[in-house]
Amino acid sequence: MEKEKLVLVGNGMAGVRTIEEILERDPERYQMTIIGEEKYPNYNRIMLSNILQKKTTIEEIITNPFDWYEEMGIELFINNPATRLDTKKKEIELQNGERISYDKCILATGSRAFILPIPGSNLEGVAAFRTIEDTEKILAATNTYKKAAVIGGGLLGLEAAKGLVDQGMDVTVIHLENWLMETQLNEKAGALLKEDLEKQGLKFRMGAKTEEILGEKRVTGLRFADGTELETDLVIMSIGIRPETTLAKDAGLGVRRGICVDDYLATSDPFIFSVGECVEHRGTCYGLVAPLYEQAKVLADRLTDHETTGYEGSMTYTALKVSGCDLFSAGCIQASEDIKTIEAYDEWNHCYKKVFIQDNQVVGTILYGDTTEENRFLKLITQKLDISDLNPIALLAAANGEEDASNDVTSWDDSETVCGCNGVTKGTILHAIQDKELTSVADVTKHTKAGGSCGKCKDKIADLLGYALGGEAPVSSKGICGCTDLTRDEIVLKIHQKGLKSVAEVYQALHFKNPEGCSKCRPAINFYLNVAFPKEHQDEKASRYVNERLYANIQNDGTYSVIPRMRGGKTDPQQLLLIAKAAEKYDVPLVKITGSQRIGLYGVKKQDLPKIWKDLDMSAAEAYAKAVRSVKTCVGKNFCRFGTQDSMGLGIKLEERYEFIDTPHKFKMGISACPRSCAESCVKDFGVIGVENGFQIYIGGNGGTTVQESHFLETVETEEEVIEICGAFLEYYRETGVYAERTAPWIDRLGFDHVKDVLLDETKRAELLAKLEQAGKRDEPWRQTVQDKDLQQKLYTVGSGESK
Repeated sequence: MEKEKLVLVGNGMAGVRTIEEILERDPERYQMTIIGEEKYPNYNRIMLSNILQKKTTIEEIITNPFDWYEEMGIELFINNPATRLDTKKKEIELQNGERISYDKCILATGSRAFILPIPGSNLEGVAAFRTIEDTEKILAATNTYKKAAVIGGGLLGLEAAKGLVDQGMDVTVIHLENWLMETQLNEKAGALLKEDLEKQGLKFRMGAKTEEILGEKRVTGLRFADGTELETDLVIMSIGIRPETTLAKDAGLGVRRGICVDDYLATSDPFIFSVGECVEHRGTCYGLVAPLYEQAKVLADRLTDHETTGYEGSMTYTALKVSGCDLFSAGCIQASEDIKTIEAYDEWNHCYKKVFIQDNQVVGTILYGDTTEENRFLKLITQKLDISDLNPIALLAAANGEEDASNDVTSWDDSETVCGCNGVTKGTILHAIQDKELTSVADVTKHTKAGGSCGKCKDKIADLLGYALGGEAPVSSKGICGCTDLTRDEIVLKIHQKGLKSVAEVYQALHFKNPEGCSKCRPAINFYLNVAFPKEHQDEKASRYVNERLYANIQNDGTYSVIPRMRGGKTDPQQLLLIAKAAEKYDVPLVKITGSQRIGLYGVKKQDLPKIWKDLDMSAAEAYAKAVRSVKTCVGKNFCRFGTQDSMGLGIKLEERYEFIDTPHKFKMGISACPRSCAESCVKDFGVIGVENGFQIYIGGNGGTTVQESHFLETVETEEEVIEICGAFLEYYRETGVYAERTAPWIDRLGFDHVKDVLLDETKRAELLAKLEQAGKRDEPWRQTVQDKDLQQKLYTVGSGESK
């Protein structure tokens, strides 16, 4: 029997979840086609703010990679949106003119970010925050521009604003209402949130109406209704979403604010269904993930002839993904004649709680500062429990240990929901653990989807694993990535114990879930192997980030920056001539002095990289690598009247000795000839300040988004002592650091006193230096690659789409 043709228009979270649910129920029922507008496979859109805050990567939010579509037998069209729906012919026309026929069609076209229709909204530098592409553009802008304005003080706008602050930008949030997140919070909670966000560096213009975006080609500022202006380089619009209904409307389907559907997600056409943010059900459109997944389950039941009571609407709740701002809002939070409230404010602990009650039932709640009781209130709301026997104090602060019990997931009823985003109950998780013999949080997520969206419930899943398995279960967030639950220390220990000498051996011997690994763990494993077996392990270029393979940093327009090494910031006329000739020959659009006292060539085409390096005939600075990147120096006593030591000479010696040494993260040095510290020595990973009797040594500084003043280690008399301590510091950091961990948090983790004891112990220092000498340096970039065409080709073709 020929399969029915099922076509999904929209490759987003709601639509693909519907396909997953259908495949679980009846995998042989349909011949499936998915049409996507973006160039990416299905990904977790709610984690975009984590990418902006650099807590995760694009690869990590991909929920269904391209291989999944192939394995499921799904025909996938990406970067090729549907442009026309012909309900009579039952055909869908794509942007490239291709026509796809269907027996049944699901519209999951999602929503669009709303852009204010005001003058200047089309200027360069005005962006939405809705897709991976939006996020990449915003991140690219943070490398060039310093002032940002976020229009909209809702959930997504605040997460975007915090991400921009984390990237070092001066950020102002413009909000039309008098308090933040006005649809989820009341005025008191909104004020507390604003206060906490201000402490984290955000600025606010409340009650401000934006009337014009200023600028000729690129945005330069905003003008408000009261005539005042705000200077800015970047504008993020985050003032809500609008259901994308164009395709449905043009096809003659019933559309109001969204695509109208019944309780079984059917549209006005019997062969067309709809789910997600584009849907209007009983007059309501939903923009949160949990209701969309509830719709997906109902539609999957309907399309596979499983019994279903239909979709009856959803109770929504919200949490903000910004550290230091714990809030929870659920249900109805508007008081009225029928809805009464109880509230409490603990000024000492900066906590606020408000409960909304109707007919002796909790119908809504707002928690700020302390959200530990969110599960208790969620249970009260969803199960419509009678609270007539509770007095206000007992309701606000659960008596007789009830609060503790409500947070212990092992004591919950099997019917209670653990993962709200995906609607997964405790019973479902326990049955999966037992029936499928699951042993990790990642396994539970794979088989039940619990923890696969916002990830807040992973600790509870771990508790259930421990409860079911009779012991403490590993939490996947401990692992270095989603491919394994093993920590850095566990992996390094097993590498030594088992004598593992390649990335592939590690994946096989340690039973990684993905036998190929991912872009997060491959570079880490390669680094740990380099440190563990510096002679035996052959550095695996394909496991390095693309920037390290190309010896250049990719820029926001797809071109690259080429930065030749200038040790200690010192150059000569011959180097300058080579740079000038190369810049002219390859039509380099920008030549700039970098913050590390080098000359950078920006805008180099990828195909020109080998040729320009050959013409330059200079070593590549490690401006792209997790390695010793740069040594910044002042001119020193040979030229400066305040200088007490030859800082430039010492800086050049340090750079010559330790350049091309791999480290867990970038490693920067600053060498100053006097306490005026012109090389900013006290915010470097390794800093030196010259004084009359020698050199003061500082370690663990960071001048990035989180500024960390370095720790004073010791004053030494000779340059040789400085070089030795630097080498020992480097090796100890290499041996004990977590990949992608800077020296500042590394020292915080190990303790400064411990690191100091190690470095100042002459025996231990000698041991560390000997190990570093064994490690040696990596091959100097481009000396061999510009002549080795096979290696050159490999560098350019293996995984060139990875992001740094």
